[in-house]
Amino acid sequence: MKAVIMAGGVGSRLRPLTDTMPKPMVPVHGRPAMEYAVDLLKKHGITEIAVTLCYYPEIIMKYFGDGTQFGVRFHYFIENEPLGTAGSVKQAQQFLDETFLVISGDGITNINLSKIIEFHQKKQALATMALTTVDDPTQFGIVITDENGYIRRFIEKPKPEQVFSNTINAGIYAFEPSIFDYIPSGFYDFSKQLFPRLLEEKLPLLGVNAKGYWKDIGTIEQYKQVHLDINNGLVSNELRVAI
Repeated sequence: MKAVIMAGGVGSRLRPLTDTMPKPMVPVHGRPAMEYAVDLLKKHGITEIAVTLCYYPEIIMKYFGDGTQFGVRFHYFIENEPLGTAGSVKQAQQFLDETFLVISGDGITNINLSKIIEFHQKKQALATMALTTVDDPTQFGIVITDENGYIRRFIEKPKPEQVFSNTINAGIYAFEPSIFDYIPSGFYDFSKQLFPRLLEEKLPLLGVNAKGYWKDIGTIEQYKQVHLDINNGLVSNELRVAI
């Protein structure tokens, strides 16, 4: 199994923390946020990892190296210009020649990745997204699935009057390599372009409710909350995998 860690984000809402470092390198309990994603992938036996980079790529590459000291092997893909989430992953198309996972390098989670993969393969999906729930879904993509897991509605960052669910896209995906047939070269976004296209063309886009802790560190407030959650025992800084 292979995976992609998306680590190209600027993290503008985390300034001044990200003035001189990329968002995935922001420390969470003394370790870069991306290190939690690496640990989680390794816990699920995924050690061949593509990393997409854009903002201060040399800082990430210097810290993580080839991955040996973390028990994995990294393959770096650097954007010379922003390509969007899907566009950045397309750079690794030749490397991603089997079912693969995509995970953010700046989220803190212990979601069970193996169950997402199992669901994806059992349903013979083209694309599967992990779903979780939040109190305020307006900063995320909101989702409704049918009883079989097929996504029927999806809106990215809805206005308050558009909210129809507090179930959101957690930014963790399982894909088949054929997904690249639907991702053109250049700038392309998963949530704003690819997923609406898959829905419009009635292709098998599914969602699976993922148990476990999940927190985006996109803002200073969310960043602080992750530290409080670890301090309060809601999640271990060793990120034991959710059952």
